[in-house]
Amino acid sequence: MSDKTEVVLLKRNPNGVAELILNRPDKHNAFDDTIIQSLISRLEEVEQDNDIRVLVLRSNGRSFSAGADLGWMKRMAQNSHQDNLEDAGHLAKLMERLNHLSKPTIALVQGAAYGGAVGLAACCDIVIASEQSQFCLSEVRIGLIPAVISPYVVRAIGERQARRYFVTAEPFSAREAQQFGLVHEVVADNALLDDACQRYIDVMSKNSPCAMQAAKSLIHAVSHKVITDEVIDDTARRIADIRVSEEGQEGLSAFLNKRQPNWIQETDNHVQ
Repeated sequence: MSDKTEVVLLKRNPNGVAELILNRPDKHNAFDDTIIQSLISRLEEVEQDNDIRVLVLRSNGRSFSAGADLGWMKRMAQNSHQDNLEDAGHLAKLMERLNHLSKPTIALVQGAAYGGAVGLAACCDIVIASEQSQFCLSEVRIGLIPAVISPYVVRAIGERQARRYFVTAEPFSAREAQQFGLVHEVVADNALLDDACQRYIDVMSKNSPCAMQAAKSLIHAVSHKVITDEVIDDTARRIADIRVSEEGQEGLSAFLNKRQPNWIQETDNHVQ
C-alpha cells in the first residue's frame, strides 16, 4: 500500500525519532473505525520498537483532525447498542494506548482539532500548536458527549474549563488552549511547528531513554493520588531501581567523570 492510500503512516527517522501521521487530508483527517484501528496498531509497533525514543504525532493537510467521520457516525447510528459499545471501546483503547505509551510523545497541531482530536492532544506529553489552530469539543452539537476522551481532556484543561466547553461546544483558540494547559507552546505559523518540535527532540536526545520512560510511569503512579505510605514506598523503590539500572549507573558515572553518557548520539536527528 502506498503512502497516498494509507490512512496512518509510521515513519522512522534517524536517532530514534518516529512520526505517526494521520494521512487523510481530503477528509480533514476525520476519525473512522479504520483509522482508529490503524493508530492502535502503529502505537503497538512503536511500543515494541526499542530503537524509537520519541514519537511525534502529526497530520498531513490543513487540519490536525476534524473529529469523527460523518459516514462512520451514520453507520454507528444504525447499529445496535452492543455494536456501539464495542466501537466506543476501540476509541477508548486508542486513547489509553497513546496516553500510556512509554516513549515521550509530541503532538503538532495545525488547523482544526475537533472532538476526538482534542483527546489525542490531551494524551500526548507535549503539544505544540500553530496560532491558526482551533480546538472544539463539539459533540453536544449533534446530541453526543465527549465520553471516552473525557478522563484525559479534563486532566489537561481542568474541571472548570471542561464544565464550560463540554456543554457549550464553543471553539477555543491555540492561545486559550495554552492558558488552559492543553497546549504547551504556540508558534506563529504552521511552518514553524517542525522547528519547535526539533528543539524538544534536541533536548530529549540528551536524556536517558530508560529514565524518560520511568519518569512517565512515575507521573501516572503519583498523579491525583493521596500521599500515603504506599505511595511514598513506591517512589522510594522507583529511585532505588533506576539508580542500580544500567542507564542509571552510566548516567551517574558520566556525571561524576565529566563525560557524555553513552546514549547521546553525535549524528543529526532532525524530523524529516
